[in-house]
Amino acid sequence: MLQSPTPKKRRRGRLLRLSSAFVVLLAVAGYLLVQYVTGGRGGPGCKVVSGKDDGQAYEFSQEQTMNAATIAAVGTGRGMPERAVTIALATALQESQLVNIEHGDLDSLGLFQQRPSQGWGTKKEILDPTYAAGVFYEHLAKVNDYQQLPLTVAAQRVQRSGYPEAYAKHEPEATLLSAALTGQAAATLTCQGLPDSTRANTGPDAVRAALVRDFGRTVLKETGAEVTGDGSAAKAESTPSPGASAGGGSSTVTLPVRSGSTRTGWQLAHWAVANSSVLHIERVSYAGREWAAGSADDPWHSTATKASGGVRIVTERQTGRK
Repeated sequence: MLQSPTPKKRRRGRLLRLSSAFVVLLAVAGYLLVQYVTGGRGGPGCKVVSGKDDGQAYEFSQEQTMNAATIAAVGTGRGMPERAVTIALATALQESQLVNIEHGDLDSLGLFQQRPSQGWGTKKEILDPTYAAGVFYEHLAKVNDYQQLPLTVAAQRVQRSGYPEAYAKHEPEATLLSAALTGQAAATLTCQGLPDSTRANTGPDAVRAALVRDFGRTVLKETGAEVTGDGSAAKAESTPSPGASAGGGSSTVTLPVRSGSTRTGWQLAHWAVANSSVLHIERVSYAGREWAAGSADDPWHSTATKASGGVRIVTERQTGRK
């Protein structure tokens, strides 16, 4: 004959079930938090380190880094100083964790949580990272002496946030990102760069189009290339890499960098690394250093060949891809 559980055993069973349920809830909450921060899109990671060999380093998802590169490129294209880029990156880190989210407080949207109802633009415009960054810089440029102001104060005069002090905590990581993505610090940004299978924009034309999108139409002219009506570069070198075939392989896009413009070269090189996953970029080389996708242990290594004076971007061809 089976005996009924004693009250003590029943209590113990309830406690075990409650504990198990609590653990499950914690796991779900953690998963939802990751989905919120990364926009539900994980993937290969990126890392930015200090150019001063002081041990400072921060890690970001490939998506976060790509958005950061866009923000920096838009600032550079508008002639904004590095300080402006740092302020913009710290603001986006606080507002969206550098993820282009389609939700927020009230009608806030995108990287900077800008509101259509407050005159920042339409929903479609605000969800375009290039537009969102541009309109942020437009407002920042109107802040008197913003370069001399504390970052929190400068950001708050643009954003009008209910928590203005929150921007300050992101200044260290924004400073490192800005130094790398404006080319001030050489070979300080790396990414795993494993191809994003959800997007098919690959090849030289996709690289050129993305450059024009982020930096503006003058970027290829400034690097010694002509821009045609479709946004492609007529003079930017685009040649098959060794072993490439008509149905696949890889191509090399070379962006000439004028003498004395090393900072521009490193900005372009870091931009390419930041976009390596979505554009299926396999290798980036500049100034005697080379980055290769998947080489996390030795991300920027010295090359035996001398610097060609330009940024070389080896990208997987779109031809033959499904």
